[in-house]
Amino acid sequence: MVVILAEKPSVAREIATLVGAKTKKDGYIEGSGYCVTWAIGHLVSLAMPEDYGFQGFKREALPILPRSYLLLPRKIKKGNKYTSDPGALKQLKVIDTLFKACKEIIVATDAGREGELIARYILQYLNCTKPFKRLWISSLTETAIRVGLQNLKEGSEFDGLFRAGHSRSRADWLVGINASQALTVSMNDSVYSLGRVQTPTLSLICKRYLENTSFKKKLFYQIELQHQKEGFVFKSHSNEKWEDKQKAEQALKLIEKQSEAIITKAETKTIKEESPLLFDLTSLQKRANELFGFSADETLSIAQSLYEKKFITYPRTSSKYIPEDLWIEIPKLLQVLSEDKRYSNNLLKLKMTRLNKKIVNDVKVTDHHGLLTTDRLPSAISNKEESIYHLIAQRVWESVSEPCYKQQTEVSLSVSEFEFSFRSTTIIELGWREVRKELVNNDEEILADLPYLKQGDKLKIKEATALEKSTRPKALYTESTLLSAMENASKEVEDKSLQSVIKDTGIGTAATRASIIETLLKREYITRKAKLLVPTEKGLKVYQIVKDKLISDVLLTAKWESAFKAIEENKTNMEDFHRQIEDYTTEITAELLSIKQSSETDHLSCPKCKQHSLQLREKVVKCLEPECDWILFREVCGIKLSIDDIIDLLELRKTKLLKGLVSKVGKSFDAFIVLKKDYTTGFEFKNK
Repeated sequence: MVVILAEKPSVAREIATLVGAKTKKDGYIEGSGYCVTWAIGHLVSLAMPEDYGFQGFKREALPILPRSYLLLPRKIKKGNKYTSDPGALKQLKVIDTLFKACKEIIVATDAGREGELIARYILQYLNCTKPFKRLWISSLTETAIRVGLQNLKEGSEFDGLFRAGHSRSRADWLVGINASQALTVSMNDSVYSLGRVQTPTLSLICKRYLENTSFKKKLFYQIELQHQKEGFVFKSHSNEKWEDKQKAEQALKLIEKQSEAIITKAETKTIKEESPLLFDLTSLQKRANELFGFSADETLSIAQSLYEKKFITYPRTSSKYIPEDLWIEIPKLLQVLSEDKRYSNNLLKLKMTRLNKKIVNDVKVTDHHGLLTTDRLPSAISNKEESIYHLIAQRVWESVSEPCYKQQTEVSLSVSEFEFSFRSTTIIELGWREVRKELVNNDEEILADLPYLKQGDKLKIKEATALEKSTRPKALYTESTLLSAMENASKEVEDKSLQSVIKDTGIGTAATRASIIETLLKREYITRKAKLLVPTEKGLKVYQIVKDKLISDVLLTAKWESAFKAIEENKTNMEDFHRQIEDYTTEITAELLSIKQSSETDHLSCPKCKQHSLQLREKVVKCLEPECDWILFREVCGIKLSIDDIIDLLELRKTKLLKGLVSKVGKSFDAFIVLKKDYTTGFEFKNK
């Protein structure tokens, strides 16, 4: 009997059909000499501190550095405690029985670092030492699975990938557990969560938010000229920008006396704009966020669904290329796509013998190749799935199309002693943009032709205007721009010499960045405002505490991603790296334990006992004297009281007018919160 271990029941069913296993049993499918079973995500993971005997958060226990790492079945939360997941225990028992009885094991979990980790942790937990084969595929189509089963690889070929996954898992455990407990112990006002990737990501968001909100805009003035020649109307702008409005107006008066501008330079060049590469997961998430407002997590979920329905290849890829041996399949994929009326004309326009091969690069294909559609056109899919599918399909067409050629003209003008300029772009050969123009029909690059312009020509000035403009701060992050910042972490490092060290290294991976953003949202460190990601009061508080600490260092986190890759390729010793992480953990724990809590409410005394200080917590403000029972809940009718509101209430016995409070019956109202004589709170309304 051969046992095949898939990552999910849906994938197991696909494989079972192909190998002829048709009899459904409890936890597996049997037939034709095969038993196809499945994990349900991470069935086994690293044990938590309490499993090593560390109960609660205690200063003297930190840092927690296990000598060896226990593996335990997945746990679920029941009340305030975690207990083993009965479903996980049951499935592990099924897998254990099958492993003990079989003559061969085939690991068919997702072909990537996390998929490898899921399988290896199960094998280790069950003390299964039998050698195994590895099914390594990028698509769930029948052809891909059949070819994969005919070309099974030795499991030992992926030992490096497992070591990288295990190193990542242990590093996240050490940093996350110790940093979170250390800060929670130091602050003693709430439970905090810090992490190897989540905290540097929070730092990116908070730093950008504070830069944006504290930005002092400066006004400047620029003169715009409107020209006319041969029926065309176009504009140029002064090279000089004036901070002094009066000087700009003086310049405008001099210019208005002139009726013509003289062309001092007119250069035209042809620009070749290469077709875009295939999507990897991050670039797909960015594009979907820009076009449809989908979160990174939502895009990944939709793409995973399309993959499991066999309409696209494996989505958790960090490559935008395909290997040489896959190139032969591309014309077939295009033929299938052309059966959709959206793409029916594309096949005629593409010169099939001259397809653009720039996406072919064996060296740049990582665990998986760039995102492709498959030989199946989708049917019965949701609107969101359709949006993502056609985004991928369109990119496949674009990537194999010819380059786009543009004609760019740069013109310099002189009026009196002032210099003006403008640039014009005209598309002369659409190439790959033909696809986008046809499908999206809003191609902003296509500009109207200009009349022929040359040095020495005179252009009539139809109108001159002084424009008031202002400097702008860097925009707040959207999920798209945050993914870019995470992907290009080296650009966020101010030290230029260090940038080259981690060039092309990001924080997190294509497969994990979405979950990092979701973790920050779940922890209520950030919130979504339309498409923008904005830190909460809690998030800003954490950032202010840790911004100068090692835990926030984007550079360090990016270096670790490089180290995981080096471990995978056997260029770095896993245990040497682990000792570095332990040293780092010891250092950040000491840093965080040395923090002294300070609060804007430190100077405030309890209004009831008048003797003891107040403690500001996430959800309450309470007296530090155990015998004094005064407490103020910060959440009032759907609005959280800010620190300023609390200070006003305690010092002035009344907050400012709070707008948008919501009653128990869902009615919105405005009111002041007042501190009554018995030290309880109540409402006071404006008209009273």
